[in-house]
Amino acid sequence: MDVIAENVTQIWPGRHGDDVVALDSFSHRFASGRFSCLLGPSGCGKSTLVQIVGGLEQATSGAVRIVDPKRPDAMRPLGADSVMVWQHLNLFPWRSVVDNVAFGLEMQGVPKAQRHERARALVASVGLRGFENHLPGHLSGGMRQRVALARALILERPIMLMDEPFGALDAQTKIVMQEELLRIFDETKKTILFVTHAIEEAILLGDEVIVMTARPGRIKEVIKVDLPRPRSLEMVSSKAFGELFDRAFHLIREEVMTSMAQQAKALEEQ
Repeated sequence: MDVIAENVTQIWPGRHGDDVVALDSFSHRFASGRFSCLLGPSGCGKSTLVQIVGGLEQATSGAVRIVDPKRPDAMRPLGADSVMVWQHLNLFPWRSVVDNVAFGLEMQGVPKAQRHERARALVASVGLRGFENHLPGHLSGGMRQRVALARALILERPIMLMDEPFGALDAQTKIVMQEELLRIFDETKKTILFVTHAIEEAILLGDEVIVMTARPGRIKEVIKVDLPRPRSLEMVSSKAFGELFDRAFHLIREEVMTSMAQQAKALEEQ
């Protein structure tokens, strides 16, 4: 599925009558089967955009269209073909791993035996065989993130919207989860929109990195990442990776400084 954003603008009403423009005329075609990373400073509208794509927020103006390349004239409602993976996992603490993974199928009315069979297969595929009956509170952060991935994958939707899913993980666990996501992408070729603040993560995972400006969020530049797949952490030390990192760093540094200045000014005006 292609995700086509056309002049998407999002304006939030301010507390003192001063509206906040989160996104300003954002336009981009996220191509089917591609991994797109949204990189930008805090407050530039990255999360807002993926929530609009997922049908969780309504844009102030502009539009997002979901288009099946095989049926370009068929209109699809936002959210029907996508699933969200959040930084805060929102697992049900009273439900076992297998019941958390199977929750989406349960809401669709799939019989228990059938949904548990599919859930157990996915739990095994993300390396958690033997933990099917554990509660989330008994798992490490990385293991809980694997449960969240399996819960998203079981719905078999072609679009994954990921809002800083690894942001709260320690460095070692983050590496493991990045490798796991790369494996899943290579196997499924879903259309992925991935929000991150980390330059290295964006380049390692993405086919393209959409560098965004400080608020109001616009596209500053789209960096094409031509590193071969399958990818691994060894690529981080390559010359090609270093050149991409340097380019992205210089693009984003100015925007981060602008964002910090905006935040300081807002504090002074309070």
